[in-house]
Amino acid sequence: MRIYYLSIDINWVSNNNKKGRLLTNTTAPLNKQSRSPTLNTIKMVEETLQNMDESIISVAELKRKLPKQVNHNTLTTILEYLEESDKIAVSIKGITWIHNDHPGLNKAISRGIEL
Repeated sequence: MRIYYLSIDINWVSNNNKKGRLLTNTTAPLNKQSRSPTLNTIKMVEETLQNMDESIISVAELKRKLPKQVNHNTLTTILEYLEESDKIAVSIKGITWIHNDHPGLNKAISRGIEL
């Protein structure tokens, strides 16, 4: 979640019996509308990425393949989460599903020899 700050100074300016004017400038957090994805939406995006035919998919293509429409900001939040949890890789070309939870893979890695 990003926090934005708005700076406002408040000064009352009076000029030779003319009406004063108000100038503002103080620092306060600015609440930006952020979308929090639901668990169902996250699962829907994960399943779509896991079951895609292509190895790389763009955000626009992903939006078209999703069974339900998802807000762009919500989708961006989900993709950031999936990238941080090492389930997807994001590059200039697009998005790729990289998570492999096959139990045999973990056994092979633990038995393998590191080179």
